Amino acid sequence: MSALIEFNEVCKYYHMGDTVVKALDHVTMRIEAGEFVAIVGQSGSGKSTCMNIIGCLDVPTAGTYKLNGRDVGKMRRNELAAIRNEMLGFVFQQYNLLPKLNLMGNVEVPLIYARVPRSQRRARAKAVLEQVGLGDKLKSKPNQLSGGQQQRVSIARALVRNPPLILADEPTGALDTHTGREVLGMLQELNQQGHTVILITHDNSIAMQAPRIIRLEDGRIVYDGDAHSPEAFVASPLFEAQMEEFQKMRAREGGAG
Repeated sequence: MSALIEFNEVCKYYHMGDTVVKALDHVTMRIEAGEFVAIVGQSGSGKSTCMNIIGCLDVPTAGTYKLNGRDVGKMRRNELAAIRNEMLGFVFQQYNLLPKLNLMGNVEVPLIYARVPRSQRRARAKAVLEQVGLGDKLKSKPNQLSGGQQQRVSIARALVRNPPLILADEPTGALDTHTGREVLGMLQELNQQGHTVILITHDNSIAMQAPRIIRLEDGRIVYDGDAHSPEAFVASPLFEAQMEEFQKMRAREGGAG
């Protein structure tokens, strides 16, 4: 039986002059429907590239990515756009709200693209804004809200088509600690309601809120397992290999001296 998300030896290479940058290097993983997974890594680890491929914003250079059993790499641009609108809800660090629209208008945007009739759009937008605790601010503009409230609007917008998969890219990055915990609590609730949630973060303390962590370094998976296992945050095999190579180099230099 196929998983919701299947990476099989996925590679993503970028050419920078004569240099080939391996953003993802033979990544293989499975994420089942209903999971809550944190993909964690520092800048340059490949986590953003991984998110872009999962979110059908990019395609692999090599290997295969299947979303709900369908090979994304073989899809045309209009098919990718359709699957993004039907299956995926995005929550970004910077909210990406339209300043001239009120909350209802912002949340209705995905439904407009989907050509949902106006009355249904309004009913659905109102329902999800109430779900995130903003039912009393339907006509407010984004600049009238706190950062945490704006992030709630972006979560409502992600939910409005009831997608099976929520992709949250550093969703607490612009928030204070207390508000960030509230947003993470909302993502946990959505997972409990049946949504698959993938959280992209560089912050270990944020990643630990998910039951499962996939840790990336230099485009490769160095850990995939229980978020509360001691191995989740100890030095990775890749780091240990690099240190071993460095020590050998130092030893050779010492011998040459």
